[in-house]
Amino acid sequence: MSLATMVLVRHGQSQWNLENRFTGWVDVPLSVKGRNEAISAGKKLKDMRFDTMYVSHLMRAIQTMHYILLELADARIPIIYHEEKRIHDWEHYSGDRKNEIPIYQSVDLAERYYGDLQGLNKADTMKKYGEQQVRIWRRSYDVNPPKGESLKDTCERTIPYYKNHILPDLQAGKNVLIVAHGNSLRSIIKYVENISDQDIPNVEIPTGIPIVYTFDAQMKLQKKTLLE
Repeated sequence: MSLATMVLVRHGQSQWNLENRFTGWVDVPLSVKGRNEAISAGKKLKDMRFDTMYVSHLMRAIQTMHYILLELADARIPIIYHEEKRIHDWEHYSGDRKNEIPIYQSVDLAERYYGDLQGLNKADTMKKYGEQQVRIWRRSYDVNPPKGESLKDTCERTIPYYKNHILPDLQAGKNVLIVAHGNSLRSIIKYVENISDQDIPNVEIPTGIPIVYTFDAQMKLQKKTLLE
């Protein structure tokens, strides 16, 4: 069996990344810089052929995927499959894998939910609660921000989705693209690279930079490359 490839892309800079605000599940678009980052990612992936793609339900990830698709040399038609029941039921279609690229959209790949911090400026939040407290909320593994998710919580929805949906594709030798967010991708990286709870909060994932993983038939990681 040929090697399977998984490419992770964190969405380009969002408007709230630019404004230094906690975003979480607030559905904001890419900034101008973010759109350019997404286009750049697409150019770097231009000649790759993906068997399946996965994307979160949030606009900044979807926009990033669309810009990537526009740059790919692949002429197949992308079709998004939704998981919300009514949409899923009404879009029933067996698919044409020779002429289409299936894209699966899921809330399980969404960003960490920041609760009451969403929309707040990070610098102002540090002034109000203290730099150390904000760092604990942002960079600990199992401490929740007020009414929000910890990184551990994010892992507990993202890793099962990876195991149940994405991993079987890789085991079948397929090439997979995942476009998501800093913390949902951090969760996948934690599992794939077997990174400890203590170390994973400090793993940085740049916006718009494809991270390419190659696996052998036994799903042993062979290579990791950042397409900077």
